[in-house]
Amino acid sequence: MAHRAVLTARQRAALFDLPTDEVALLRHYTLDDEDIEHIRTRRRPGNQIGFALQLCAFRYPGRLLKAGEVIPEPISRFVAAQLGLKSEDLRIPDV
Repeated sequence: MAHRAVLTARQRAALFDLPTDEVALLRHYTLDDEDIEHIRTRRRPGNQIGFALQLCAFRYPGRLLKAGEVIPEPISRFVAAQLGLKSEDLRIPDV
């Protein structure tokens, strides 16, 4: 049976890609006090940012981040700034 795509690549991107423009970041990825309090229960800065990014992606566009998925820099900077951290804290140090 032939495989038929339900959505075009553009439609799929519109539904599932993470937003990078400032308006969408403010609308969908602004953390409230309760979110930040819950995020702060994570010990290391990298874990805090990682948890916050998963939380944001789960809320919008409604999916979890995949292992090895590259997070656009505007998103990681925006989320890290809300936590008083740097986006570099998310990176795994070289051993």
